[in-house]
Amino acid sequence: MTTQLLVTDRNLNFLGDPLTGWTKLSCDLNFNAPASGSVTLPAVPETMQLLQPGCRLVVIRDGDIWCAGPMEVPQDFAWDLQQNAGPGTVTVTYTDDLARVAGYLTYPEPTKTFAAQTTTSNVVRQITSTNAEQVIRTLVSENCGPTALAARRIERLVLDAVAGVGSARSISTRFEPLLDACRTVAASDGLGFRTRQVGDEIRFGVYAPADRTATARFSVGLGNLRSVRFTLAAPLATSELVQGGDDPAQQATPANQRVFVEVTSGAATDWYRVEKLVEESGKDNTQGELTQAGTLALGDDNPQASLSTVTVDTEDLKAGRDYGLGDKVTVVLPTGLEIADVVQTIRLEATPDEGELVTAVIGNSDKTTTSATVRTVRDLARRLGRLEAR
Repeated sequence: MTTQLLVTDRNLNFLGDPLTGWTKLSCDLNFNAPASGSVTLPAVPETMQLLQPGCRLVVIRDGDIWCAGPMEVPQDFAWDLQQNAGPGTVTVTYTDDLARVAGYLTYPEPTKTFAAQTTTSNVVRQITSTNAEQVIRTLVSENCGPTALAARRIERLVLDAVAGVGSARSISTRFEPLLDACRTVAASDGLGFRTRQVGDEIRFGVYAPADRTATARFSVGLGNLRSVRFTLAAPLATSELVQGGDDPAQQATPANQRVFVEVTSGAATDWYRVEKLVEESGKDNTQGELTQAGTLALGDDNPQASLSTVTVDTEDLKAGRDYGLGDKVTVVLPTGLEIADVVQTIRLEATPDEGELVTAVIGNSDKTTTSATVRTVRDLARRLGRLEAR
C-alpha cells in the first residue's frame, strides 16, 4: 500500500506538492460521526506554508481517497535544541468533511436568517417523507447544502445519488445539532450517512449498511482477531416512556394535551422491567416521532451484550473491500460463542518503516475507541438542545 497526503483549499483546489517526510499517520473513520486523524511532519517552510486555517487534508491510499476534510489543528509545532531536532516537527490534526456538517444547527425556518426567525411562537421544522433517507437529505440540504442560505452553504457540498433506503419517517426539530437530528432519523432503520470527495465535489449520501455476518468473520483461528472483551449486563431501561405534546406555542388551546407512548424492548422477559422517562415536549406521534424517540433511547439504554473488539486486516478479509462502516459482522469469541455486531470504526495507522496497519472496532463499547468523549458530548448537546429550543 502507498499513502499520499495532499492539501486543498476549502473549494477543493489542490495546493503545492504532496506532503513528504511524514513519520506517523493515523486516521479513524467512524460510523455516523466525523473522522479523526493526525500526522507528524518535518516543519520545513514549504510544508508550513500549506498548513493554514481553512485548508483540508486529503489522505490517498493506492489512488483512492481514504479520508478528506478540514484540518482542525493545522499547526502543532515542536522544537528542542537538546534533541538536535533540525527544523522541528509539526503535527496536524484533521477530520473528514462530515465535521463541517456537524457544525450546524437545524433552523426551524431554514429559508430565513437566524435574526429573522419567527418570534411569536416556538416554530419547529417538521419533515415527513416516505423514507428516512429523504428526511436526512432534506435536513442537510436546507441547513448547509445546495438549498441552504448562501451564507450557510458548505463549499462544494452536493447530495450524492439517491439510494432509496429507509422506511417512512418524520422529524420535528428546532435548533438541534444537525448530526443529532440525522442520527435520530437514521437510528430506527440502522442507516448510515457519510461525506466523500469525488473530483471537485463533496458528496453527502445516505446508505444502508450490509449484513455480512456470513462472509466477514473474525476469530483467533482466522488470525484476524487482536483483542476482545464481552460483557453481559442488565439493561439501563426496558421501557422508554416517551412524553410528548404540550406545545408551548399552544398553551391556550384546549386541544393541546400531553401525548404518552411506551416503547419496550422485550428485555424485561429475560431481566426485569426498568422504566425511563423520555421528554419530547412539543411533538406528537402522528408520524411516529415519539415512537422513533423511544426506539433511539433503547439503543443507548438496553444493550444486553456489550462487545469490544479490535480486528486486523488480512489478505482474505479487508476493511473497505469486504466490509465497511455500519456493516454487521461476526466475531467468534475464544469461548466458542458467536456474536454479530456493527463495525463502528475503521482505523488506519502508518509509518514509513513499518508500513500500514488497518484495524476495525466492532461493537458498541467505548472502551476500545480513541474518541470516548465524542458520544458523551453528543448526548449532552442533544439534551441541552432540547432544553434551549423550547
